Amino acid sequence: MLNIHNLTVSFSGEDLFSGITFRLNGGNRVGLVGKNGAGKSTLLKVISQDIEYNTGTMAFEKDVKIGFLRQDIDFVAGRTILDEAYEAFTEIKKIERKLDQVNLELVERTDYESDSYTELINDMTDMTHRFELLGGYNYKGDTEKILQGLGFQREDFDKLTDTFSGGWRMRIELAKLLLQNNDILLLDEPTNHLDIESIIWLENFLKNYTGAVMLVSHDKMFLDNVTNRTIEISLGKIYDFKKPYTEYLKLRGEIIEKQLQAQKNQDKEIKQTQQLIDKFRAKANKASMAQSLIKKLDKVERIEVDVEDTAVMRVRFPLSIQPGKIIVEAEKLSKSYGDNHVLENVDLLIDRGSRIAFVGQNGQGKSTLAKMLVGDIPFEGKMKLGHNVQVGYFAQNQSEELDGEKTVLQIMEDAATDSNRVKVRDMLGAFLFGGDDADKKAKVLSGGERNRLALCKLLLQPINTLIMDEPTNHLDIASKNVLKDALKKFEGTLIVVSHDRDFLQGLTDTVYGFKDKVIKEYLGDIDYFLEQHKMENLREAEKRTKIVVEKKVVNSSSSQTREEEKKQKKLRNKLSNLETQISDLEKEIINLDALISEDFQKVNAQENFFKNYQAKKDQLDVLMENWSEIEEKINA
Repeated sequence: MLNIHNLTVSFSGEDLFSGITFRLNGGNRVGLVGKNGAGKSTLLKVISQDIEYNTGTMAFEKDVKIGFLRQDIDFVAGRTILDEAYEAFTEIKKIERKLDQVNLELVERTDYESDSYTELINDMTDMTHRFELLGGYNYKGDTEKILQGLGFQREDFDKLTDTFSGGWRMRIELAKLLLQNNDILLLDEPTNHLDIESIIWLENFLKNYTGAVMLVSHDKMFLDNVTNRTIEISLGKIYDFKKPYTEYLKLRGEIIEKQLQAQKNQDKEIKQTQQLIDKFRAKANKASMAQSLIKKLDKVERIEVDVEDTAVMRVRFPLSIQPGKIIVEAEKLSKSYGDNHVLENVDLLIDRGSRIAFVGQNGQGKSTLAKMLVGDIPFEGKMKLGHNVQVGYFAQNQSEELDGEKTVLQIMEDAATDSNRVKVRDMLGAFLFGGDDADKKAKVLSGGERNRLALCKLLLQPINTLIMDEPTNHLDIASKNVLKDALKKFEGTLIVVSHDRDFLQGLTDTVYGFKDKVIKEYLGDIDYFLEQHKMENLREAEKRTKIVVEKKVVNSSSSQTREEEKKQKKLRNKLSNLETQISDLEKEIINLDALISEDFQKVNAQENFFKNYQAKKDQLDVLMENWSEIEEKINA
């Protein structure tokens, strides 16, 4: 599908990566990994031809279709979710519009024997065939399935995209890509705006994807569940292994260990040879032997060890002062956005030292409650923070609120106090913003670098309670591991909103599940929650089935009289007969269309052919109207 050879990309005269060579085939599901700023997103942009490369070659197979999930999305205002999702089917929609025009024209015209009418019939036949080949009769059903898999409800479909947050808009864009049947799918951090249920759905979808997938993700569990190959970009080079992420790490470690051992053995041999050369040089009768050893040494190919970028940020969340026993006490908390009721009558009591994860589908109120706890938004009900509680809050869009025109150093100095301003450069160094990196403007930083800066800025304030809303978005895996370790060692109270299962494992001991405006407490970690949640969903499904069955029994026994039952039965029989007639008539018309297309002269010679053809179409319209009326009566 794609062959890349000796690819080099440079910015401002410096190579971001150079001499990259790899091939992408159907069935490859590649996890593209590396530190923030290594060039992962840039490589995706080069493959999608959004940006140009400096040197090398990039060859695609003929007619390869590429889909790219970008971080920046721009939708046309005024479209509903369904309208926007249907934009995935550009050619189908175009043919659909043309077919509507042709059908309208055929109904109005009576010049059945003219050349232009024949041409119109031929066009319609060709278009119908192409429409069917492209899946024109299935695209609406496929769209609804994908949207529901990504967390949308049926009642959302007719809502305008303008009314949805950036995360939900990202899902719409992802749905469009998944519907397009691209040969190569490029996904830049697709899980950042998905909840756990949607991530699990996406994992299953991608595992069955027949094309090639290359994705940037810092979700270790997602990578392990989806990918079968890992490409790491490190210090301008790539390392390519046909293994998912965890297996790749193990293999990469073993390879480096073997390289180090081989290098050590070679160094020992070289040292011994050099000692012999020095010894023989001093003796005239051994000079020729010394020269021979020198030539041999010059020919030795030195073993190189793969260079690892081991630099990681150093994070520590010091406890400012010891707060009282109660951190938060709240009664009957409620929050609505217009007609959208997010939380209703929520009671909370959070003790000192609690370690809580907020989990649930998007839009269920996780971030809303986090904002309520720090006083960012108004709400109904009572809430009181405990004695000496000092909250540090990392908002989901924290990194986006950094002033792009200011440098890293300026942002930190503006947030610093007189007591910690002198520590700013040391803190930046600990977060990998040493030297010239401190003078970079925020607008040129990658998403992960911006998150690191936002975390660094958070530490400028005294904290004994941490509320973190999706802190791992855009952070590379190494940085996530460092952050997780720091949060494990934090002696204060922790509340974290996250969809990252690997990050949450072992980090919290209580999970608050958000669903249907209420919160349910699970006394266990994320694995316990997922296990219980799965069981609850199964029980709910059984309950729904039971209710439907009971309703049917009740309706048939008490609500409906025997007369009504007979009436319904007659209507259903009529509907069934109509459906058979419609199906038969549609087949007849399709056969006639094919006949017109194959041998127009023969058809034209037949008396009243086109009159009969039009009569069948008129009859089909009448049958469809009757079917619609009976369907309404049955459902009334």
